[in-house]
Amino acid sequence: MKPIHIIAGLIALIAGAIALYSTKGSNLHRRSGIVFAIAMLIMTSSAVVMAAFINPNRGNVVAGLTTFYLIATAWLAVRRPVAAVRGWMQGLMLMAVVVGAYACALGFEAMQQPNGIGGIPAPPLFMFAVVGLAAAAGDARVLRAGRIEGKARIARHLWRMSFALWVAVMSFFLGQPKFFPEPLRHNMGLRAIPVVLVLVTMIYWVIRVRLRRPVSPMHQDRSVGASTNEAA
Repeated sequence: MKPIHIIAGLIALIAGAIALYSTKGSNLHRRSGIVFAIAMLIMTSSAVVMAAFINPNRGNVVAGLTTFYLIATAWLAVRRPVAAVRGWMQGLMLMAVVVGAYACALGFEAMQQPNGIGGIPAPPLFMFAVVGLAAAAGDARVLRAGRIEGKARIARHLWRMSFALWVAVMSFFLGQPKFFPEPLRHNMGLRAIPVVLVLVTMIYWVIRVRLRRPVSPMHQDRSVGASTNEAA
């Protein structure tokens, strides 16, 4: 299980970087985005299995489930209309609410522990709680409306994929110093550079999509088709 997790994680990091920084709408971007999504689903699934049954770590269960949820809902946002995946969206939304509430409870518990929960301090746990619950609230709005189109649809896909990539980058560069040469193991500043770059790029694309002028109905489908994978 661990080799699968590591290989999927490395593929996700490479494919995610290519998708994030390649020309938007290009074949390279679309294909790398697909590879990234599949690799992330495998990586997060294996992480949850290991954290739940092999090397128990409640914090990693929360991180894995939340990231899996973000990837799955981001994928559905641009692949199927809401009516076609309503059941999947409802199930994923319920999972996000449960995991978000659990993450919040773990955050308060971690505040009372010197080493947090499984080595994870309270702030990241609260972060996963806020992200999961906020995303679930977004799901509820989409389900109530019965549809999501245009830049709202692209932005939904964009921030969820990008945030999942940010979690993967942060987990590797900041959480796995043993994989780096000795000079970098103790240099948190240099290892934090990729983390900051992904975060800044995510914010840039979300703002750009949100501020973009609405397209006319006759060009709506073409615009979505060319932009749904603007960032993975």
